This record gives sequence, structure tokens and C-alpha cells, in this order.
Amino acid sequence: MTPDAIPHGKVHIGISGWRYKGWRGVFYPEKLPQRKELEFASRRFDTIELNGSFYSLQRPESFSRWHAETPQDFTFSVKGSRYITHMRRLRDVEAPLANFFAQGLLRFGAKLGPILWQFPPNFKFEPEVLEAFFELLPRTQMQAAELARKHDDRLQGRSWFQVC
Repeated sequence: MTPDAIPHGKVHIGISGWRYKGWRGVFYPEKLPQRKELEFASRRFDTIELNGSFYSLQRPESFSRWHAETPQDFTFSVKGSRYITHMRRLRDVEAPLANFFAQGLLRFGAKLGPILWQFPPNFKFEPEVLEAFFELLPRTQMQAAELARKHDDRLQGRSWFQVC
């Protein structure tokens, strides 16, 4: 295969979040309001990891706001829930996965990039557990929306499962 025949992907350079106190006055301008940090960072990097989704479910309105604050060609990476990876350890995660996708991340539309699943350092490699988890994961936004519709009652009234 010649170098010209090798398919080329897009390389993204980004950061793992945008709210870092130590960056204020260093990376972020001294007087920049905290609410403007995503807008500022998204003009310097073409991707940023949404790290808060690792710790808790977010609100659909937040995804809409983040979408509006970033350029049209921007890409969000979204960190998967630690409840799924660290607490449930990928077992019995159908409802938690539905909740994760129902929280509003589909509001990112074309700005939704990879979903990062971070495992704890002591995560035991069990091929059958990983395979079962991989089978549950949607491959398209339409599949993600279908899965999101299976959310539990905790997300009643604050879910989003439309593809933007």
C-alpha cells in the first residue's frame, strides 16, 4: 500500500475540560468571566472533553448551551459515566446506559464526537463482560436515541432523545 492510498483521518487537538482555576490569568485572560471559558477555549482548540458527564448526569439545557457557545466545526468528546465503568463495572448497565444517552448529549448533533469509557486501574479484563457491554453500545445517533427512550424514571421530564 502506497502512502497516498492510506486513508487519512482528522487529528483533533484539545483539552480535557475547560474549567481550571489555575488556568485563569494564564491561559484565560485575567478578566474573562468563568461562563465564557468554554467559548474562549473552543476558539483555540477544535475539541474539548466533557468531563462532568463522568461524575454525574447533565441537563439537556447544558448541552444546548455548550453547543451554542462553540464554533460550527467543533467536536465534543464525552466521557462515559463512572457509575457504569467504576461502580457497575459494565454489569447490568442497560438502564444506566439509557440514562446516559437520555441526559441530552444528542443535542450536540454533528458536534458529538467520541464517547470515552475510562476504566478504573484495577478493572479486571474479562472479554465476555467487555463484549456484552460493546453489544449494548449504539453505533449511530439514531440508535443512541432509541436506547435513550428506555431511560428510567429518574430522568422523567429532563430527558432528550431526539437526534439534532
